[in-house]
Amino acid sequence: MEKKFGYKNNKNKNARRDFHKDKRETHTEAEENNCVVSGRNAVRELLSGDRDVDKIYVSSGDREGSIKLLVALAIEKKIPVVEVDKSKLDAISGGTRHQGIVALAAEHNYSTVDDILAYADERGEKPFVIILDGVEDPHNLGAIIRSAECLGAHGVIIPKRRAVGLTPTVAKAAAGATEYVRVARVTNIATTIDELKERGLWIYAADMGGSDYVKTDLTGSMALVLGSEGFGISRLVKEKCDFTVSIKLHGRVNSMNVSCAAAIIFAEVARQRDLGGADIG
Repeated sequence: MEKKFGYKNNKNKNARRDFHKDKRETHTEAEENNCVVSGRNAVRELLSGDRDVDKIYVSSGDREGSIKLLVALAIEKKIPVVEVDKSKLDAISGGTRHQGIVALAAEHNYSTVDDILAYADERGEKPFVIILDGVEDPHNLGAIIRSAECLGAHGVIIPKRRAVGLTPTVAKAAAGATEYVRVARVTNIATTIDELKERGLWIYAADMGGSDYVKTDLTGSMALVLGSEGFGISRLVKEKCDFTVSIKLHGRVNSMNVSCAAAIIFAEVARQRDLGGADIG
C-alpha cells in the first residue's frame, strides 16, 4: 500500500509547552533557545535598541526603582513580562549577577511578511514563502532555513508562540543562512494565510493524503505550510490551505522528519521553476 508523507499526531518529547507556565526550564534550555541578557543596565540597553526581545523575567514582587521602569518599557513594547522566583532567575542567567531581571533576546531581528513579498518582487519572481505551523526543534528550524536559502525561497514565517524562534542553536544549524533568509514572526498563522491569499498566493499544505508533489504545479505565487514535529499542521490552518501535497514513502516508517521533507519539496519547487512546470502524467 502506498504511503504518503505526514506527521504522527501523538505526544512525544517535542510536545508543545507553554513557556509561561512551564516552571521546569533549566539554564541549559534557556541558553539553547535564546540569547540571555542579565542585569538592569544590560536589559535597559537591550530595550533601547532595535533588537527583538522574546521575553523579560523579573523577580517576584520586585517592581521598585529601575525594575519598575524597565517593566513599563517592556510592556509598552508589547514584550511579555513574567514574574519568577529568584532561583529560576539564577538558573536562566547561569549564576551571573542579574539584579532581579533577565531578558531573552532573538539571535537576529525578524523581518515582516511585507519584507518577504517585497524581496520576491525585487527579484522579479513569483513569491515562494515557507510557513511553519509550530516547529519546536531549533535544529529543524535551522535546517529548514538553510534549505530555504539554498533553494530559492523568499522567506519563512513562524508563529510567536509555541514554536522556536531565531536562537543561537537555530543560527548554528542554519550554517549562516539566517543572515540571508527573511524570517517573519506572526501572532496568528491562520490570519496570515488569509492575508497572503488576498495578495494572490496559493497555499499548499505538506501533509498525508494529498496529491503527489512532483505532479503538482508549484510554479505560481505560493506558500508551503509544514506542521510541527509532534502534531503536524493544526486543523484550522489545514482548513485554510487550498491544496495538500504529499511525498510518496516506500519504507516501513510512515512519516519523515519535517526538515528532510521540507528540503525535498523545496527542491521540487526550484526544479519546476527552472523548467517552467511539473512533469504531469
